[in-house]
Amino acid sequence: MENSDPSPPLPATWHICWRAALGRELLGEPWLADRIRSRLLNAHRSPGRALLAYLVMPTEIHVLAALPPEDGPGDVARAVANVVSRWVRGAQGMSGPVFVGRYRAHGISSQEELQHEIRMLAWRPVDSGLCVTPTHYPHSTLRVTLGLKQSMGFDARAVLARFGDSVPAARMAMRSWIARRPNAADMKEWELSHGLSLAVGAVGSSAKMAREVRGAAAALVAAAGPDGIDGALRLLELWVMAKLGLKAESLSEAPGRPGARGRALVACFAVQFELCSAASVARHFKRAKATLSEQMVACRARSADQLILATPFTRILQDVAALST
Repeated sequence: MENSDPSPPLPATWHICWRAALGRELLGEPWLADRIRSRLLNAHRSPGRALLAYLVMPTEIHVLAALPPEDGPGDVARAVANVVSRWVRGAQGMSGPVFVGRYRAHGISSQEELQHEIRMLAWRPVDSGLCVTPTHYPHSTLRVTLGLKQSMGFDARAVLARFGDSVPAARMAMRSWIARRPNAADMKEWELSHGLSLAVGAVGSSAKMAREVRGAAAALVAAAGPDGIDGALRLLELWVMAKLGLKAESLSEAPGRPGARGRALVACFAVQFELCSAASVARHFKRAKATLSEQMVACRARSADQLILATPFTRILQDVAALST
């Protein structure tokens, strides 16, 4: 029996974003919004590409794109960044970089993740103080997708097909999905994971640090609120103390082997989640880095601690929320 032809690879979906450099204004002139919109549309006219959504803000550009296997986010970025940079430099009469570093690209692997990205982009202008409700913001595809504005060249069918079999059903589903406003922690986690803000902290020293975090680390920093990385370490500390049944005020004060074990577990989690380095955790606990590193090695070798370190992060986050109330 002949083998059937393999199915063609499905397009990959990406969130691509740019952040303006300090002092740059992407919408400083009225004509810039129209030109940037046209450039975003033109960058997706190649065969197999589909522009699902875009959002243009004074200091950010966001794109949700479905790209064929032979394309990557860099192909779209090259078609956008250089041209938009030239326009903004001309409008401001200033030379120099327009965007902070390269573009950021985040792969979207599921329908749930796509829905999450669409909700966050819908509320981003509101959270930034640019409007009072998502459908009031003019420089995005949301109003067109929901049928509140003429298409202006944007074909909403590609994104509506992800929400329903018919246009009315898809629009109703999208309205329902974006109706709930993300809370402050959700928005902060999203910002951190997309490189739109940095996690800051002192982690035991007088010198401040700022670094990018993603995934579990971003969720912990967001849950810690204004306390940043220090607060995220404190949340891990509370969870570990509860897990080990320690009654001390903090692991810095916990004596003997139980305290050393708890500090090692926190350090292992911090490194595992890419929250900060073991040296930073050592400063947080006011301990020598070499001693803490030895305790981390022993911790990873103990079967009981291996089970603790294998705890799903979602469970840790749920427990942390309960401990913080």
